[in-house]
Amino acid sequence: MLKNDQLDQWDRDNFFHPSTHLAQHARGESPNRVIKTASGVHIEDRDGTKLLDAFAGLYCVNVGYGRQEIAEAIADQARELAYYHSYVGHGTEASITLSKMILDRAPANMSKVYFGLGGSDANETNVKLIWYYNNILGRPEKKKIISRWRGYHGSGLVTGSLTGLELFHKKFDLPLAQVVHTDAPYYFRREDQNQTEEQFVAHCVAELEALIEREGADTIAAFIGEPVLGTGGIVPPPAGYWEAIQAVLKKHDILLVVDEVVTGFGRLGTMFGSDHYGLEADIITIAKGLTSAYAPLSGSIVSDKVWKVLEQGTDENGPIGHGWTYSAHPIGAAAGVANLKLIDELNLVENAGSVGAYLNQSMKDALGDHAHVGDIRGEGMLCAVEFVKDRDSRTFFDAADKIGPQISAKLLEQDRVIARAMPQGDILGFAPPFCLTREEADTVVAATARAVKAVLG
Repeated sequence: MLKNDQLDQWDRDNFFHPSTHLAQHARGESPNRVIKTASGVHIEDRDGTKLLDAFAGLYCVNVGYGRQEIAEAIADQARELAYYHSYVGHGTEASITLSKMILDRAPANMSKVYFGLGGSDANETNVKLIWYYNNILGRPEKKKIISRWRGYHGSGLVTGSLTGLELFHKKFDLPLAQVVHTDAPYYFRREDQNQTEEQFVAHCVAELEALIEREGADTIAAFIGEPVLGTGGIVPPPAGYWEAIQAVLKKHDILLVVDEVVTGFGRLGTMFGSDHYGLEADIITIAKGLTSAYAPLSGSIVSDKVWKVLEQGTDENGPIGHGWTYSAHPIGAAAGVANLKLIDELNLVENAGSVGAYLNQSMKDALGDHAHVGDIRGEGMLCAVEFVKDRDSRTFFDAADKIGPQISAKLLEQDRVIARAMPQGDILGFAPPFCLTREEADTVVAATARAVKAVLG
């Protein structure tokens, strides 16, 4: 169609796409899909091609597409008050209401919510607050942040440093010196295949202790981690991991930042991943599921312990010198209020847990015996299939073979199902909207099995 051809050319001439091979896209060597509309778990492009989105955008359209309740809340807010800032005590009905709704759902030790726009800026806020916190407490050397290899926490300067994936560091002069990394709790990729899960957890703890010893506990401010590794491979932690890690952090007076951008508001079948794994956070990062991506909004939920020090800091130094123009944007806040209401009314947290468990088990039943499937794992409405060249020796394919991307492309081509080829490994990831039905889960699993057969036999 002429209309689509024109859009395609405008796209390649004008649009700088994130996480894209820029040269190939500009030359027209990679596909360009213009999305037109969406409903439930399906999206549709301008050519009328309907796709089952088994990754909910980027783990974010949790309530599903086309929810008119959220669209109407956004429109109503825009008509009444499209914008006002939240500096110097200003607020709106939507931002104040949403703050209370979040804290009503958050772990009991949390105190206040600072709003941003996306997970990256929320984690930037978290690091600034942690540095401020330690300065107020008279500990100017206690500033380093421990993150984990394969963790994902954003793609800014500090947050790209926190992210433990090569793609986000390469040629960007990252990570910054204030960020250090420790081992990922990735049991399938353990170096010693003879280790039990318990032994592997002990190894992760020993590595963390050794890092703290090398750097000096008096220089380390915080540890940041996702309850379940997301972009690094959709990896639930081995049993006992979080309990053991938290004991180390408490011993050395190191704050815990729990990045719930992916897991917050129901993805694991609990309201927060912190509930799921018994995490006692000092700061919780939220974003995607807060509005189901109907409008940009993120948040830093600050604990009572941290908040008291922030208050002390402003008594000593005046107003806190941090803020974004769009913090607590009323349209984003209105979307958040409507979204959290829908999650409750439609019982979507429970559905994410039950249908997610069904999806994971069905995937294991369909592909668990395949010669090139090394691991099938997940939690709640998260699932991943990891491919290997040889199961017995756990030999991986050459990265140049791009097995994961091939299977993802075949899944899209054959059955019009969207899954994500995860970075740093041949891993196919699934994170559907919470409204996924068992029948739709069956469609995803059957299509995945066909794609794997087409690529790997």
